[in-house]
Amino acid sequence: MTETNRRSAYRPGPLGRAETTPDGDRWTLTFVREFPHSPSALWTALTDPAELPQWAPYTASRNLGTLGPATLVMVDGEERTELDGNVTRADAPHILEHAWGDDVLHWQIDETESGTRLTLRHTLDDKRTTAMTAAGWHMCFDVAEALLGGSPIGPIVGGDAMNYGWRELNEQYSALLGVEPIDPTLG
Repeated sequence: MTETNRRSAYRPGPLGRAETTPDGDRWTLTFVREFPHSPSALWTALTDPAELPQWAPYTASRNLGTLGPATLVMVDGEERTELDGNVTRADAPHILEHAWGDDVLHWQIDETESGTRLTLRHTLDDKRTTAMTAAGWHMCFDVAEALLGGSPIGPIVGGDAMNYGWRELNEQYSALLGVEPIDPTLG
C-alpha cells in the first residue's frame, strides 16, 4: 500500500489516556500513549529535524536532543509560523523538555515489556484548549506510530486534520476532560 493510500485510509485510533491538572495559573494536559517501538526510536522521532516534519505539528531548526534555543515552525498547509523554542532538558532517550512558544512540552519515555510508554505533559494557558490539543496530539501520535512501523502516512496537522476525524476526537476529548469543545474553524 502506498503512502497516499495509507493516508486516505487513515482513521484515528481509540482515545488515549488524557487528563488535565492546574499548574499555577496555567493547565497541564497529560497524554499517555503506548508504542511498540524502542525508546531510542521514539527519542529520534521527537528530536531529529528530519523525522519531526513527518509526524509533528512543527519542524525544528536543529536537533532537539541538546540544550539551548531552537526555532520551531508550526505547519498548517502552506502557512508557517515561527515560534521560539528552548530545550531545557535532554536526557536521551528518556526525558525531553522544551518550550514551544509560550507552551512547555515535557516528554517522558519509559521502556515497557511491549515497547515504550510516552507521557507528554503539555502546559498551556487555557484549560478550554486542552481537548483540541489532545485531539491534535492523538492524530500526531497515530502518524508517528505508522512512521516508526515503516508505513508512513505523512503528517496530518493544522486544517488538514479536519479531513481525518479531528472534530470527532475533539468532541470525545472534550467529554473526557470536562471542557466545552472548541471548533477553531468557527473563529
